[in-house]
Amino acid sequence: MKKIIIGENIVKSFGAGKEKYNVLNGVSAKIDKGEFVAVMGPSGSGKSTLMFAMSGMDGIDGGKIAFDGLDLSALSENELSDIRRTKMGFVFQQPTLLKNLNILDNIILPSMRDNRRSALKITGKAKALMKKTGIAELEKRDITQVSGGQLQRVGICRALMNNPTIIFGDEPTGALNSKSAQEIMDIFSEINAEGTTVMLVTHDAKVAARTERIMFMRDGNIVSELRLPKFGGTNMDDRIARVTEKMRDIGI
Repeated sequence: MKKIIIGENIVKSFGAGKEKYNVLNGVSAKIDKGEFVAVMGPSGSGKSTLMFAMSGMDGIDGGKIAFDGLDLSALSENELSDIRRTKMGFVFQQPTLLKNLNILDNIILPSMRDNRRSALKITGKAKALMKKTGIAELEKRDITQVSGGQLQRVGICRALMNNPTIIFGDEPTGALNSKSAQEIMDIFSEINAEGTTVMLVTHDAKVAARTERIMFMRDGNIVSELRLPKFGGTNMDDRIARVTEKMRDIGI
């Protein structure tokens, strides 16, 4: 299986002098093209920092990260920005949306930088994604007129606008109720089934149980992994049990 991201001996520090401490302690991790991966761990374990490092959103202090064969540390900020814009998508716990734009305009705004596509094509793509994620009727609404789950779908639509190779999600269901969280995970599963690699950071065993591989972190290290079969839709209780048992075993 082709590796889409290879991280080797990643070190990331915060602070300076006596206050300096490592958030990532020489972490190595690989993600296959088309894989569905979760990263779990307690607060401060380094899981979000690992995601930001592997996506090139944050620089590292040691080690190497290769994305699709490119050494991220050798790229300029403009080159990194182009890769994130054209090959990566990002979904966060709280989508960053503009209050003075309606839902549709919030989705298409970042893609307007791509002058190779006309505004008509960009708008058509956005509307197709809104239909796919079940929010087609919301395009003219303000962001204050929709639910948290609907806003998260807006964020997913925006992340998919440029047909990314990989989607990164940092606690994408953390602010949602259980029903909305399940619906968002259904969307991620569908995206992954269509070939897009997905990497999620989560503290929720129910979310992690929907993925195929879980990396468990503690104190800036990956301390264990768990592999699960492709989610079949009817075996959630067993999958959650396996995740929680693994968490107990490694003490997180």
